[in-house]
Amino acid sequence: MSEYASKDAAAALARAQRLGSTVRNGSKWYVRYQVIFGCAAAVAVLAIGLVRHPYGLAAGMGFLGLAITGLSVYAARQPVARRGFARWHVGMIIAWALLYPAVLIPGAVWFEGVAAWWVPGAMVVALPGVIGGYLEARR
Repeated sequence: MSEYASKDAAAALARAQRLGSTVRNGSKWYVRYQVIFGCAAAVAVLAIGLVRHPYGLAAGMGFLGLAITGLSVYAARQPVARRGFARWHVGMIIAWALLYPAVLIPGAVWFEGVAAWWVPGAMVVALPGVIGGYLEARR
């Protein structure tokens, strides 16, 4: 191997390490995204369940809509996302989309205004975001 080839290989390796570090450091935004999403979902569920109808529904859905809009703008402005990001994100959203109506529908039918249903339900709805943020932070 010539001297130039070894220098080129070393430069390529150094560049790959810099890019890897950039992606790892630049992907930390998604931890914040998931935790904020989980907390916003919990606040929305609490508002829907514990504030008198129709004010709670309007406040909860309005708050969640604003949170998702803000998070979408935040995500679109991020320079990098790690490999497998889309699959991970879709998984989190699917888990939330299954838990959200599983708490809201029975709560609206049988537990209107019952904190013993809505507080644990809000925590359950927050789990995909909070657990996802924790797991993402560990990566």
